[in-house]
Amino acid sequence: MSETPLTYRKIIHIDMDAFYASVEQMDNPELRGKPLAVGGSENRGVVAAASYEARKFGVRSAISGVLAKKYCPDIIFVRPRFDRYKEISTKIHKIFHEYTDLVEPLSLDEAYLDVTQNKKGNPSASLLAQEIRLRILNEVGLTASAGISINKFVAKIASDYNKPNGQKTVNPDEVLPFLEELPIRKFYGVGKVTTEKMYQLGIFTGLDLKSKSLEFLEKHFGKSGAFYYTVVRGIHNSEVKSSRITKSVAAEHTFDVNLSSEVFMLEQLEHIAVSLEKRLKRHTISGKTVTLKIKYSDFTQQTRSKTLPYFISDKSLIIETVKELLYQERMKDSVRLLGISLSNLNTEEKKAVIVQLKFAF
Repeated sequence: MSETPLTYRKIIHIDMDAFYASVEQMDNPELRGKPLAVGGSENRGVVAAASYEARKFGVRSAISGVLAKKYCPDIIFVRPRFDRYKEISTKIHKIFHEYTDLVEPLSLDEAYLDVTQNKKGNPSASLLAQEIRLRILNEVGLTASAGISINKFVAKIASDYNKPNGQKTVNPDEVLPFLEELPIRKFYGVGKVTTEKMYQLGIFTGLDLKSKSLEFLEKHFGKSGAFYYTVVRGIHNSEVKSSRITKSVAAEHTFDVNLSSEVFMLEQLEHIAVSLEKRLKRHTISGKTVTLKIKYSDFTQQTRSKTLPYFISDKSLIIETVKELLYQERMKDSVRLLGISLSNLNTEEKKAVIVQLKFAF
């Protein structure tokens, strides 16, 4: 009696290359080939994205503009244009949906695609990824990288291997050797703090991680221990979910000069509320919980929230609640950032059963 052959899903992780910075360089030819930071400034603010030219100097997202300028004195700062990034992202996702309806967006610039069954009838996930990347280049003008494997975890790691403008396939029989040789810092979900902790426990590679028992990992990493135990064995059963429910909508602004007066803060909050209202109306979303985010000049952060008995999306109702939150207690310092978010939304999760047939990779 012959054994039933193993069946696998075919997952592609597409990740745009330096997306925000690449859009700016595409739209502004004079910026091409130059070190560029989207967001931040040489005086303050945080970098949202950096071009590859800037990354060579150590500039990356989430560092301060001051530090970016220190690392790269010739860096050029540009204001982010999220409406433009959203417009480009929509075009890219439209291409994805020509191949499969099982598309799970992670952000504007990356997504998982399950092409186990696909609209092109192509059994090769690697060739599909290559075709998708070429179409993005030809139709949008930007490069993308891809990882292809049997699950989301391995595909995500693989997409980072041949960046920019490349792809890597980890076939079913290569998954375990790939994970065993992988430096632990490259495991998706293992951050800087966890990496240091693993180093202290003698865990430097996937093989080291695999040698630890489930009890050991749960003892040192809690609930995450079970996750590490299974993924290093190539097990990650999370499906590609074609719809992600929005849990909150937010707008915020970092100021060039710190604000110390509530009057000036309220004036800025009214502008932020206008931006938030536009986003809510665009997606016909409303919510009940209003949250005011305050970041002080010493970088400490505070949030104040209020839940209403009814759904709102209008800026006047939002600002009325924000005003109440603003005067709820005195500010402890001058303020560098203010934000407003709306949660407890009317986007009720629609439960759907997705049947995924599995074929040989």
